[in-house]
Amino acid sequence: MVREELDELERLRAENAALHARVEALEGALAERSRGRSPEGSAQRDATDAGGHAALEWVLTTSPALIHWRPEGTVTRWSDGAERIFGWRASEAVGRRLSDLVAADPVTPDAVSAFEFHWMENRFAVAQGEARTRDGHARPCRWTYTVLRDDGGDVREIAAIVDDTSDPRRREQMMRGRYQLLLQLVDNASSSIFVKDLEGRYVFVNRALAQVLQRHAIEVIGKKEHEVNTLTPEGTEMLLAKEREVLAGGSVMQFEEALPFGGTHIHFSTVKFPILDERGQAIGLGGIVTEITMLRRAEAERAALQEKIIVAQQAALRELSTPLIPLADRVVAMPLVGTIDSARAAQIMETLLSGISSQGAHTAILDITGVRAVDTLVADALTRTARAAQLLGTRVVLTGVRPEVAQTLVVLGVDLSGITTLGTLQSGIAHALRHAGR
Repeated sequence: MVREELDELERLRAENAALHARVEALEGALAERSRGRSPEGSAQRDATDAGGHAALEWVLTTSPALIHWRPEGTVTRWSDGAERIFGWRASEAVGRRLSDLVAADPVTPDAVSAFEFHWMENRFAVAQGEARTRDGHARPCRWTYTVLRDDGGDVREIAAIVDDTSDPRRREQMMRGRYQLLLQLVDNASSSIFVKDLEGRYVFVNRALAQVLQRHAIEVIGKKEHEVNTLTPEGTEMLLAKEREVLAGGSVMQFEEALPFGGTHIHFSTVKFPILDERGQAIGLGGIVTEITMLRRAEAERAALQEKIIVAQQAALRELSTPLIPLADRVVAMPLVGTIDSARAAQIMETLLSGISSQGAHTAILDITGVRAVDTLVADALTRTARAAQLLGTRVVLTGVRPEVAQTLVVLGVDLSGITTLGTLQSGIAHALRHAGR
């Protein structure tokens, strides 16, 4: 009996010890949680930190490490991010040689000379190597750099974004954050943005293009153009021919294209470009496409409206430039001003003959006081108009004949028989009224 009681006591003690251990574990987990750490340990914590939201927040709240230096090595810019990695403050770093600060020359003179891209291309190169912090610790870094040149083409500065690659978890977090940042940027663009491989398969599409294709983006990935678009076969071939041209040329192309869709054409403003690797070799094709059909239709409508306005204005100007003025019963006058060309000469004859016919005019005055010059064309137009009026039984009075004009008419041998010529419009009006009173 005593033995059984002792066994039961040992069992209870063992259960109590297990319970105490469990309580201590729970208390430790609670303490970890209160400090912002996961009770399941570092594995879950790493997974949480690597999440897209946390990674994006890290990118946007952590200032990048930016360093600029002159070709001889003198630092001209040192950001807070550079201080975070290397320990030197900007006031300590600017003006000193980069190699003295990080015990390394990350971008060699040969690499600088080989970097021949124009600044407008927005190109970068990458160098990796070990650097030293202020307290002497080795730190592997990736230097994403570009070379800034002056107007003469000489190297002005080397500029780099520095990433600490010593912590795999942070490196992964940084890459995920930058990916999320770029994804949100292109997904909120109104233009269609895509990347294809050299076989013409989509490897990336943004939200706008997926909506145009009326598919989820993942349904487009891995497919070729004819498998997803709703263009006619002719339109698809036109699109692909342009992409082949871009890849063959190896440079950015910006153009407008009108692709057949059903019974109409859709207009696009397009930028397509080869995706290049670090050696400058094309490994894919990218595109940014903006539909401008409504814009082009609006422009066409505006152009048509402007054309109508121009035609109306021209008609109004013709009427103003060839006015037919009734002076008295069956007496009209047409004062001419400016230059007379063949089109205006025809308008003068048409207006005068139409007015004579409608008003039954027996006398028509053509006043050329305001005509700039009288040449063969003008003289021929005047005489033909006068002859045509005479055929309708109308007498023609030509006024405003200045001495130099009269001399020109004589030199040109213009036949003015049957046409009364007077020096001023006033005298012509008086002559016509006297004739009308008879």
